[in-house]
Amino acid sequence: MGLLDGKVAIVTGAGRGIGRGEALLLAKQGAKVIVNDLGGEWDGSGADQRPAQQVVDEIIAAGGTAAANYDDVADWAGSKNMIDQAIETFGSLDILVNNAGILRDKMIFNMDESDWDAVMRVHLKGHFAPTRHACVYWRAKSKEAGGAPANGRIICTSSTSGVLGNIGQSNYGAAKAGLASFAQIVSMEMGRYGVTANAIAPAARTRMTERTFGDIKSEGPFDEWDPENVAPLVTYLATDESAEITGQCFYVYGGTVQLFEGWTFDNIIKKDSRWTVEELVGQVPGLFADRSKKYAPPSSSLQESLS
Repeated sequence: MGLLDGKVAIVTGAGRGIGRGEALLLAKQGAKVIVNDLGGEWDGSGADQRPAQQVVDEIIAAGGTAAANYDDVADWAGSKNMIDQAIETFGSLDILVNNAGILRDKMIFNMDESDWDAVMRVHLKGHFAPTRHACVYWRAKSKEAGGAPANGRIICTSSTSGVLGNIGQSNYGAAKAGLASFAQIVSMEMGRYGVTANAIAPAARTRMTERTFGDIKSEGPFDEWDPENVAPLVTYLATDESAEITGQCFYVYGGTVQLFEGWTFDNIIKKDSRWTVEELVGQVPGLFADRSKKYAPPSSSLQESLS
């Protein structure tokens, strides 16, 4: 018996890396899985059906149930087809893991319009379009059941480059920061229908990190950078046991799971009239006092890899 017996899941970008690990573990826990992957290169170019089919074959060989999907997640009709395929093939949809992504890393003064647009399209629209179609389904399901919870689960993939920042990734980081907010807002909108939405900001070795940081090695016997380390948290967030957790963003790296606070109000200066510029010159620096410990990075190993 698995924690996801009877559930139906979609994992986008599941042909390799983090998405592959997520699809395999969801299936191991009993979910029927649609393995989506366009099969493009790390920069979004090209297409290849083999990666998605290979993961499907792995799941079936292990005794699970899966089907491949090759749609472009950022294509409106394609993303709807993916949702429809899950419902038509397996009878329902319970879990949507938005994972697909690309990189076009450049310093801001070297970045082309196409580099910006491509990254925004795959990450932001590639999360929005499948989520929108899934939410239409879950909202209708809840209404047809007289307001009963649809028990849908959405897991979005943000990044430490988005919530912490990283040089050379203004497009990728902006998109990933947006996805943390996207998950929070979707959680607010879909809570009444019994649908949760959370985000993860993983640190793991993938094709994309290798392009940015090179071949990341672990120092001990436990491979902290193995992309399959991310899957257990994602799988937990897909279970019924996580029903009270929504609108959150989690950092996950190796054996570490840490909750991000996100943007919150901090130190304040205030007066009962409009500030003058001269007054602010003297007062604004005080807002930054005693912040170093509060905003210490969650992992020194991560920060060393980003430097």
